[in-house]
Formats: sequence, C-alpha cells, structure tokens
Amino acid sequence: MKVLVIGSGGREHAVAWKLAQSDKVTRVLVAPGNGGTAGEAKCVNVPVPGGDPAAGETQEALADLARQEGVDLTVVGPEAPLAAGIVDRFRAAGLRILGPGKNAARLEASKGFAKSFMEKYGVRAARSKTFTDPAAALEYTTEHFAQDNPPPLVVKADGLAAGKGVIIVLSRGEAEDALDAFMRKGTLGEAGRTVVLEDHLAGREVSILAAVSSVPGNAGGTILPFVSARDHKRRFEGGRGPNTGGMGAIAPAPDFTAALREDFRSSILEPTLRGIKQEGMDYRGFIFFGLMVREDRCFLLEYNVRLGDPEAQAVLPLLESDLGDLCLSILDGSLGDFSLKWRPGAVCAPVVVAGGYPDSYRKGDPITINREDLAKTGARLFIAGAAGSDGGGLFTAGGRVLAVSAWGADGDAAQARAYEAVKALRFNGMAFRRDIGRE
Repeated sequence: MKVLVIGSGGREHAVAWKLAQSDKVTRVLVAPGNGGTAGEAKCVNVPVPGGDPAAGETQEALADLARQEGVDLTVVGPEAPLAAGIVDRFRAAGLRILGPGKNAARLEASKGFAKSFMEKYGVRAARSKTFTDPAAALEYTTEHFAQDNPPPLVVKADGLAAGKGVIIVLSRGEAEDALDAFMRKGTLGEAGRTVVLEDHLAGREVSILAAVSSVPGNAGGTILPFVSARDHKRRFEGGRGPNTGGMGAIAPAPDFTAALREDFRSSILEPTLRGIKQEGMDYRGFIFFGLMVREDRCFLLEYNVRLGDPEAQAVLPLLESDLGDLCLSILDGSLGDFSLKWRPGAVCAPVVVAGGYPDSYRKGDPITINREDLAKTGARLFIAGAAGSDGGGLFTAGGRVLAVSAWGADGDAAQARAYEAVKALRFNGMAFRRDIGRE
C-alpha cells in the first residue's frame, strides 16, 4: 500500500514514521514534508503543487499526484485543507482519503457551529454565546464584568486562527481590546469577525485523540478513543506566558482516571457521535477532544478534526497496533471491531523552539545532534520547523523546531529520558520548557 501524508509539521512526521512501520505500507509520500520525514525509512518528500493545500487548485494537483503515483490512501494532517474540502474533492475523484468531509470539518473551522452542535446534542461544555455585532458582544462583556467578583471570560475567534484566536480576559477593558482587535481591526482576518464569548473553566486540561468512522445512511458509527494526553500550551514554566502551538505533551495524562474516562465517554464522546450521525456527516478520520477536568467531571473546550500536535508525538509512540490497519478499518466501516493495543508506560515529548518564539524568531541556524548521546536515551526526534541542508544536516526553519519523544516505564522515567535527550541538541537560540508533564 502506498500512502500520501499531507502536511509539514511534527504531527505529520510522527504519522509518516508510524505508517512506515506497517508491513502493509510500501511507500509513504509526504507533501511537502520536512527535514525529518526526508530521512525516515520508506518515506520520501514530494513538493505541494501551488504550495497551499487549502487552495482548490492545489487540492486538484494533489489529487492528480495521488492518481499518478498510484496512492492507495491519503492522510491529511493539518486543519486548513480539511476545512477547505479536500476530503470531498478526493472522494469525488474516487480516491481513498482519511478525514472529515467539509460539513463535518466545521466542528473545528467554526467555533460558533461547534458550540451550537454541543448544545444541540447535550455535549457537556462551558456556557457561551456567539456574536457577529461588536457592540452586542461588548454589551455582553459589560454585563458580565458588572457582577460581583466576575470570573474571567474567554474570547474565541470563530474561524481558524493558527492557535492565536483565544484570549482569556479579566476585565471589561481587556475584553474591549480583544473584541476591537478581532472584530473591528480584523487582526485575524475573517476568522475573528465572529466571536464566541465563553465562561472560563479552571481545572486540568486533557487531550483525547480518537478515530472516527461514520458514513451517512449507514446504521453503525464508531468513535474509538486513544490513550489520554496533556499538552502544555503556555510558553514558559508553570503555565506562564503567551499561548503557543504547544510546548510539549505527555501521554497518558497521569491524573485521567478510569472514572473520568467513563464520564468523558458518557457526557462527551457518545453525544458527539450521536450528533455526527444525526447531522448526516461523512466523518472517516480522526478527532481531537480538548477537555477541561474540574470537580471530577469532563467539560469539552473544543473539537479539532485531526490529530493534535504535539499530542500525536507523545501518543503514537505508545501505539502498538498497526496504524495502516487502523486507517483501513476507519474507511471500510470495521472500526467498531478494531482492538487498539498500547505499550505500557508513558511518553514525554518536550518541544524545542527557536529563540523568541512565539513572537519573531530566527531561521536558518544549523542544528547539531549528538547521535550517540541521543541513542543512549532511546528518544526519537519528530521534526517540525526544520529543513534539510545540502550536506545532510538540519537547520531551523520555523518557531517550533522539533519534539523530543522519549518512553519510560512511568511518567517520571519518560521525563528524565526526554530531558537527557534534549542535552544532545544544540542550535543558536534554542529554548524549551523544563516542566513538561509536571505542570
């Protein structure tokens, strides 16, 4: 089986690496890939015609590539091409592809739609309201902060905003600034013209990745959850500083108990599947549940319609099942009979970033890797913002440069190995959090 993976980040590197382990997979094309996927067994990087997989003409070119190369299965990594309808385009061309159709992708592409879906189908979540009028949104925040000891309020851009569309505000003034930036000044483009104002929930965040197989008209439908994980979004230790695309993850989340998993199943997973089926969504791919756990109950913060990043870099190394087989079971409707097998222990995956991230940062710095020291830890590097050089080395090409993914018999052992592995890396301005899995 020849597989095409669309994307260029650490998640796509992890997916390509895991697919390449399958006996059924003979070749993995990664479009466009990065400096890490270029060096993986069975993997080869291919350019994305036109450059932007969310653009219609580029999607047509990718479909042509899949036909010309005899690709048997395409896996889409990032959200933008899914929201733009690449799955519908491929399926109309008779090509097998993993991901939600455009209709289902609205669960991530529109926060307002997602919140309406949660309310309609009884998915436990924070109270919220959606606004298209800046004056009405400001009036809502004024009333909120006029209360005695008002809690924080979360301002969310409705559309895709590359991790920059969520602001927690503590006062009416902060809310006014956020609404002005999103709705009037258009700092996020059309993504912020509509906003969701949501009650802030304090607690412990947990990520659940899962496989989904639901086809309109078919009686069955399955969401099969993976082991839990925890992403650390804030830039600095102790959960301080600006939000980022993710400074690292650990799997499983050490405090996500069997009781919480059952609560998640009954209050979030099952009503989500019911909604997907009743809305007639063609959803054959992956889903991400971003949870907040408080008072021994799970609340849904958001859906993503693909695997999380960097959670995938912590979860996939624990997966003992064949990822190729899992993908095929999603497509052929047998996911309900698929038995996921997981390696005991834990994986810690701190992310190493360029100096200055998430603000302006340097690019083009060579990355030195002491391969002997790295091998002693058993850790793997999943490359995100790094490209290959003509001499065979790597240089920085993005803010989140790579994840260092290490297994251990428990969380403490995994953390120790991961941070020992980080010592084997060097580049100018290199930075990372030292508390991944401990916050």
